[in-house]
Amino acid sequence: MSKAITLKEGYVLSKKTKSALLGLGLVLPSFLTLLVLVIYPVALAVMESFQNESDVLTLENYIYIFTEPLVLQNIRHTLVVTVISCLLILGISYILAIYLNFSHSIFSKIINKLYFIPLFIPGVIAIYGFINFYRDNGWVARIIGESNMPSIIYDMKGLLMINIWFNIPFTTMLLLSALQAIPNSVIESAKDAGASKLRLFIHFILPLSYKTMLVAITFLFMGLIGSFTAPFLIDRNAPQMLGVSMQQHFSVYNEIGQSSALAVFMFLLCSIVGYIYIQNNMKKSKKDMF
Repeated sequence: MSKAITLKEGYVLSKKTKSALLGLGLVLPSFLTLLVLVIYPVALAVMESFQNESDVLTLENYIYIFTEPLVLQNIRHTLVVTVISCLLILGISYILAIYLNFSHSIFSKIINKLYFIPLFIPGVIAIYGFINFYRDNGWVARIIGESNMPSIIYDMKGLLMINIWFNIPFTTMLLLSALQAIPNSVIESAKDAGASKLRLFIHFILPLSYKTMLVAITFLFMGLIGSFTAPFLIDRNAPQMLGVSMQQHFSVYNEIGQSSALAVFMFLLCSIVGYIYIQNNMKKSKKDMF
């Protein structure tokens, strides 16, 4: 009897070991990918940001980025462009999502099939098409006259426009999915109770789609603050977005420590936004539990 129990216990132990190895095997590829693509580069950038050209630990790089006037202008410019772009994209996408969700016209059905087309256009091609269209002697200037053409290319206005172009489709899809998840019974009950469109939006639609809006603004901020291609091709030479400034410090000036300090600073900004998002979700989860 005791021998059978021992054999049975040995079988159970072997089964648990196999399950543990299977779980480890499933997790290991994603963990290695995270280690190679995220953890190691971040750790390397943090280490290099505290080193000078002689590999001596120092705060010179951080003192530089927070005292150099041009870098401070780049930081302000980056934050202004990122915040304005996020607000414009979120506002336009939300209005578009509401229209597509609650309108049943032929025009809304056409837009619903076409608004995600920018997702399938390569970024560089879209940017060069944008430059040819809005430059001083482009198509728009030929139609309205070069003297009437406002400065768009190599200006913040052009960068804001191309940011909107790239990010509206994905943001609209996120918000539209949140609006479609709102039960029709809620909307109809509010209408039957005499709620106006404004009250319906403030008390029902906005609260039920707030969580997705927070997801959208988080992804937008993280994607825009470190963007490179559009700012490099469209934005002005000075001040610059931090992604362009970091690339120039690294490849043009060969200042690895300063570029690493800029990278760490951008990572901290994204971490702050991510922390706010996580904290909001945790508070919401606690409320749902109680």
